[in-house]
Amino acid sequence: MGNNRRRGKRINDDDRPGSWVAYGKLLKFFRTKAGLTQEELAERMGYSQDHCASVEQGRRPAKGEFTERAEEVTGAGGVLEELQEEVDLAQLPTFFRDLAVLEKDSVVRFSYDPLVIPGLLQTEDYARTLLSAAYPPIDDETVDEWLTARLARQSLLYRKKPLVAFTFMFEEATLHRIVGSRQVMAAQLRRLLECAESRNVEIQVMPSARAVHGGLNGHMVLLETVDGKQYVYAEVQGCVMSRVGRDQTGAFWLRYGSMRAVALSTEESIRLIEQVAGEL
Repeated sequence: MGNNRRRGKRINDDDRPGSWVAYGKLLKFFRTKAGLTQEELAERMGYSQDHCASVEQGRRPAKGEFTERAEEVTGAGGVLEELQEEVDLAQLPTFFRDLAVLEKDSVVRFSYDPLVIPGLLQTEDYARTLLSAAYPPIDDETVDEWLTARLARQSLLYRKKPLVAFTFMFEEATLHRIVGSRQVMAAQLRRLLECAESRNVEIQVMPSARAVHGGLNGHMVLLETVDGKQYVYAEVQGCVMSRVGRDQTGAFWLRYGSMRAVALSTEESIRLIEQVAGEL
């Protein structure tokens, strides 16, 4: 998001993502076309004039609720809604955006997380706690932006055309790590159980008793797109490694298959999650 970010609601001109700038110009166009001043737009939308001005200038992102109101008030005809996905994407940390773009074209997504519940399955409170613990610390505005983007990515779970086949594998220890509070963690475990009910979502827990397995080198995401291309994405402490093509990714898919064979089955994993949830 740029090192020149300032605390507060705006960022410097040099840091403005292109999608935010484009959205702001279109908002101004439709506002002017509707014969509204910035003050009148803000009043009708129920936002402050400063907020609307910041969005028009591309200094802050529009959230989904803002876009809905802007569409209603300006009669933009769905144009702003079309840009919302790109606006959300630009809120992600720079190193994460390539993965988010690939996810949009994927029909298969397998992942292994050794330390925390996968982002696509996180509740808002669980995700906010993790983002707020970032070091070096990030300001509240950035936490809000990254949280909004993370939650927006979760729509991938419910996409129908094409449906994405998910397998989420994570360590048993993540179920016992109290993130935020016992209440936050209980809600997070309920969220896992709800997601596991979807026929395109499989959850497998790697038991702590399985001390040695193929995932000990850390987090990884394996993707296959609708045209059959395969990708691997791995991240450690914000450092990213990515590979493309079967020659480059084959070993990772084989490794993941070996991990699935020794992890708890989906049914066993669900029973374990229910057990841990009942103990909170």
